[in-house]
Amino acid sequence: MVKEVLHGREIIIEFHPVGTYVKVSAMDVATLTEISIQGPASAGQELLKRNALKRLEYVMKKKGLIS
Repeated sequence: MVKEVLHGREIIIEFHPVGTYVKVSAMDVATLTEISIQGPASAGQELLKRNALKRLEYVMKKKGLIS
């Protein structure tokens, strides 16, 4: 789902641990759309990455940048 919509786009993802939580930022390079989420560090990097990409997709659709 997310991989199909954002496939071929350059996305920068950063992880910043803050205590027991991790702040995850994701930015689409072409549109400069950036989001951030936070979640427990115990959730694992892959789950946090997937959630950040879902949020980025949602925001880009809402802004009309992707369909």
